[in-house]
Amino acid sequence: MKKTVLITGATSGIGRATAERFAKASYRIIITGRRKERLDELAMELAARYGVEILPLVFDVRSKAETEKHLLNLPAEWRDIDILINNAGLAVGLAHIDEGDTDDWDRMIDTNVKGLLYVTRAVAPGMVKRASGHIINIASIAGKEVYENGGVYCASKHAVDALSRGMRIDLLKHGIKVTNIAPGMVETEFSLVRFKGDSTRAASVYEGIDALRAEDIADVIFYCATLPEHVCINDLVITPTSQANATNSVRRRK
Repeated sequence: MKKTVLITGATSGIGRATAERFAKASYRIIITGRRKERLDELAMELAARYGVEILPLVFDVRSKAETEKHLLNLPAEWRDIDILINNAGLAVGLAHIDEGDTDDWDRMIDTNVKGLLYVTRAVAPGMVKRASGHIINIASIAGKEVYENGGVYCASKHAVDALSRGMRIDLLKHGIKVTNIAPGMVETEFSLVRFKGDSTRAASVYEGIDALRAEDIADVIFYCATLPEHVCINDLVITPTSQANATNSVRRRK
């Protein structure tokens, strides 16, 4: 029987690319997101192109009630989730802690930390019952270090890093894999969201940098998910060649 994968935040960027990568390999895919039109469009596209089964679920992972409503009431044929990819996440704002917007803080913590927990809490018991499964958390290089103006975002991704390690310990005896993937600079909607739609500021982040693409991370996720049963990559940091860490990169001269 074909394996089932659940991908949160699948309407754009890494989530969308990951859904396509697994569709190419004929997995059954549950995709989630807040933007119904985009989600439905992706579901139809993948089904038509690859002939795979797709279940789109429109909800916001920040809402415990919505998450439980959708994930605890899946159709019987979709309940056995083999791979959970906790991808939904974002950065909003870039300010010193004394000038930060607390609404931005709530949005990041509620999505990056609590949303990941709500989804995992709904899916993990089934994996435990079957003594099989793989949870892949999309963290960030910001979960390994801290940079100016990014304290809250970095804190949220440090939490993902810690949760990945904790999950690996808690679920070890059940034979469940847990992988933490920490990307560096990836050119997606990330900066556009961080700068609240300011496309000029968003574009400047990647100017002169041969950044990672969403497809690069999707390939890494797929690789980790398809290793032999006895092999688990616990933690993986990936950056473009021109980036050493969160604050050191080389831009091409014009």
